Amino acid sequence: MNKTVTELFAGVGGFRVGLNDITEFDNNGRAIENGKWNFVWANQWEPATKLQHAFDCYITRFENCDVSNVDISLVDKNQIPSHTLLVGGFPCQDYSVARSLSKEKGIEGKRGVLWWQINEIIGKKRPPFVLLENVDRLIKSPSKQRGRDYGVMLRCLTNQDYSCEWRVINAADYGGPQRRRRIYIFAYDNKTKYGKTISKLSADMVIDSHGLFAKAFPVEKDCAKANTIQLVKGFKDLLEVSNKFRAAFYASGYMKKGVVYTKKTNPLFEKPIPLSKIVEKEKVDERYFLTPLQEEKFKYLRGGKAIPRTNKEGQKYSYSEGAMSPYDNLNLPGRTTLTSESTTNRSTHIIMDKKEKRLRKLTPVECERLNQFPDNWTNTGMPERTRYFMMGNALVCGVIHRIGEQLSTIIDIE
Repeated sequence: MNKTVTELFAGVGGFRVGLNDITEFDNNGRAIENGKWNFVWANQWEPATKLQHAFDCYITRFENCDVSNVDISLVDKNQIPSHTLLVGGFPCQDYSVARSLSKEKGIEGKRGVLWWQINEIIGKKRPPFVLLENVDRLIKSPSKQRGRDYGVMLRCLTNQDYSCEWRVINAADYGGPQRRRRIYIFAYDNKTKYGKTISKLSADMVIDSHGLFAKAFPVEKDCAKANTIQLVKGFKDLLEVSNKFRAAFYASGYMKKGVVYTKKTNPLFEKPIPLSKIVEKEKVDERYFLTPLQEEKFKYLRGGKAIPRTNKEGQKYSYSEGAMSPYDNLNLPGRTTLTSESTTNRSTHIIMDKKEKRLRKLTPVECERLNQFPDNWTNTGMPERTRYFMMGNALVCGVIHRIGEQLSTIIDIE
């Protein structure tokens, strides 16, 4: 089976960087890929702006791939090339469904919710394997009906005759340079050899030792049994799941034939890469150092505080924030990089420059290193502020590389 890939919501190409273990460019600025995974089609479109910086970065760094720059909802899914693996990092949105007004179309999801585009592609193209990434709060959303959104997703996969495994992974727990927690979802057609093999094992064996995530990211041996959740029994269709389903999903799980097994797992920790290893060795530009006024602002933002506020009903309350250290510890991995990185924001990394003995922000290159991209990956003509934004949206490529190593073996067996 060929290792062909379609990449949705591609951003600046984190899945491709991770799967093909990209660490450098050629003389033309093109990524040097190991060729293990053949990317046959990708889609990247940013609806909020005319300037498509992520798309421009993607086509600058990669060649030999058909890249679409239109709203994915407007793409004829039948025209997407057949592929072995469908990948994508999609936003956490409202996945609730409703009966169509005409009653003729049955159940419909909300417009603009990108999960429905993924679900349609799975139905049209039937990729043997699917790998998705999302924020870890997905399994707890929405707050008023915990677990509903993920329950809707899993029921969709069940309806398509797919099984799936998932794991919430903190990259720093497995040797990465950033404390970034994300959920990774691996779905597969039940007709694959992998699907048939896994279906013969107990759920605890899949989660603890024999599944893709168990092999790529080992966990401590745990005698606790997984909790069972029924997704089909008691819910006649997707609409009932949307309206009535509520469940506690844990960091690890497995689903087959509409039965969900989920449990807490503890990683077998690997020593992370500290900030001291990712900071640039040469002197950085003066613009990254804090002015006295910025130092005062960050001192306030990172300090403990209790702010009186009033809610919509006119009730007064106190909004509290605990104190942070004045600057980030270089002996620890980085905190989660957000899209607001480099702005005057509590979440922005502040480090003590070893050479200058002054406080400064991280450079764009250092933020790329936090996500394990090659240096200057996003230096393709986009504004510097946008480079930070891209890394706030990106995934940690090293996590994808480890998943890809296991996936490659699985596909070879197919």
